[in-house]
Amino acid sequence: MKLIGLLLVAYLLGAIPNGVWVGKAFFQTDIRQSGSGNIGTTNTYRVLGPYAGTIVMVLDIAKGTVATLLPTLFPGLAVPVTTVLGTATPLLFGLMAVLGHTVSVFDHFKGGKAVATSAGMLLAYNPIMFVIAAGLWVSLIYWTSMVSLASMIAFSLITLISLGFQDWYLTGIALVLTIFVFYRHRTNITRIRQGTESMVPFGHGYRKRHAK
Repeated sequence: MKLIGLLLVAYLLGAIPNGVWVGKAFFQTDIRQSGSGNIGTTNTYRVLGPYAGTIVMVLDIAKGTVATLLPTLFPGLAVPVTTVLGTATPLLFGLMAVLGHTVSVFDHFKGGKAVATSAGMLLAYNPIMFVIAAGLWVSLIYWTSMVSLASMIAFSLITLISLGFQDWYLTGIALVLTIFVFYRHRTNITRIRQGTESMVPFGHGYRKRHAK
């Protein structure tokens, strides 16, 4: 029961809809009613601006990180899982946070696309991989000028790179999350193919599109 309670805490942490709450509390705006309607970082930037977007990104990363660290903070409560999964135990709690973010009890069991929360899980589990992932993501955003495309490529590359670390738990979870991220971005993929996907106002892709 204690283990189930701790897993529930991880889920509830992930379920916090930071974009919705920040928008309503400080901007009197429900971001679900504007832009793409998504509750994550990108739509927060689009609807509320870079300051709010940055805050939501940090909060979404943080909830993934804190949830992943729960078995470290409360080792006695996670003993049954630790016995089976060993050092991979934090990934289970991180996945509960990702589940909470995408199927949030606070948002009628809807949610975001899990990019930032997954990054938070990676930060807690393997900081080196997080730095690599962050570097890839930022570079890809600059090159493509599309957050959606950059996220999908970054997840794919991290899955491949994790093979080099020979961490099969991380590789398996990264693969599952990559498939999930592609699924959640399916409408973005359609717009990318049509050349109508939204772009950030900088970078190579943005300049190329507006040079036509």
